[in-house]
Amino acid sequence: MSADDIVTVGRALPKLSSVAPAGGAFDVVVTWSAGDRIGRTDRVDLAPVIFTYKVFRPLRDGAIPFGAVRLGAWGASIVWEGDEDLDIGAETIEDLAAASMTNAEFADFLRRNRLTLDAAAAQLGIARRRLAYFARDREIPCYIALACRQLDRMLGPPIPGDVAGHAAISAA
Repeated sequence: MSADDIVTVGRALPKLSSVAPAGGAFDVVVTWSAGDRIGRTDRVDLAPVIFTYKVFRPLRDGAIPFGAVRLGAWGASIVWEGDEDLDIGAETIEDLAAASMTNAEFADFLRRNRLTLDAAAAQLGIARRRLAYFARDREIPCYIALACRQLDRMLGPPIPGDVAGHAAISAA
């Protein structure tokens, strides 16, 4: 190996190409430039992070406006004007994005796995009527999104960029 060889270990670190405040109190819209979600644009609710750590008190109290969000160095984080130490890493944002699901993604999940509303409701352990709301216009809770991702791994074709995927399930 020479001094200028590039060694790759693990998965690519996520990087952001843009960030903007979205409609919710602590929501942002991010576009990914590297990592598993490259090329995607996601709406991410940052409230779980902002309400967990004391360092984000200025955002909670309004001392630093949430709308002053911008990209950090090299797209590896987001920061707020007025306090460069107030940041959230792209990996944390990626984890939050992976735990969320849009209504269109939910409808695709049903189609991809050939699940009727009754079958999906039985698999997810929720009422059929509630499931129908998720397929149309209701916000999908994190636990339902995560359960759908797990069912995708068990029932459907491999998800692009999914490291665990079917290999882990078939090996079990």
